[in-house]
Amino acid sequence: MSEQPERWTQATVHPDMWADPDDDPRDKEGAGPDGELATLEDFLAGYRLTLRMKCEGLDADQLARRSVPPSTMSLLGLVRHLAEVERDWRNWISDGEPLPKLYGRRDADFHGAVAEQAVVDAAYADLEREQAATDAALAAYADLGERVGEERIAVRELLVHRIEEYARHCGHADLLRECVDGRVGQ
Repeated sequence: MSEQPERWTQATVHPDMWADPDDDPRDKEGAGPDGELATLEDFLAGYRLTLRMKCEGLDADQLARRSVPPSTMSLLGLVRHLAEVERDWRNWISDGEPLPKLYGRRDADFHGAVAEQAVVDAAYADLEREQAATDAALAAYADLGERVGEERIAVRELLVHRIEEYARHCGHADLLRECVDGRVGQ
């Protein structure tokens, strides 16, 4: 990229924020959720929403742009990657045959993230479907300490790993979005 976009934000209260507190759907009044499971699910929901917010308002070309060279990452690639990872997590807790990869060979989630609206629409549909399926599979386990799947991973560990994965990629999304159109904010 030869020309960097000018940095900007929609926030007027705090210029380092993505949106003003009254307009940010992640900001909630009152106390946080009660209990470990509810807290973990709340953090996961917040990071999922943050990823979507970082992609809002961009067209297929902008979503597919690899804006931080030499990385192959794009915002669309992150959406596809997280759909693939949700499926992988279900494989971790299953005792059966693993589900096939959504996008094929390794890194196809990023390499196949091309600037076509049909690819964008499919990526969001894949992500929603895979998130719902993994959420449903984990809901079957009331005990966060229960060990599941061939690897005997604790349900708690899987939930924390999901939060970590989304949080890490939301950091990538911050940089990718800023390089696409200059919008800043956490």
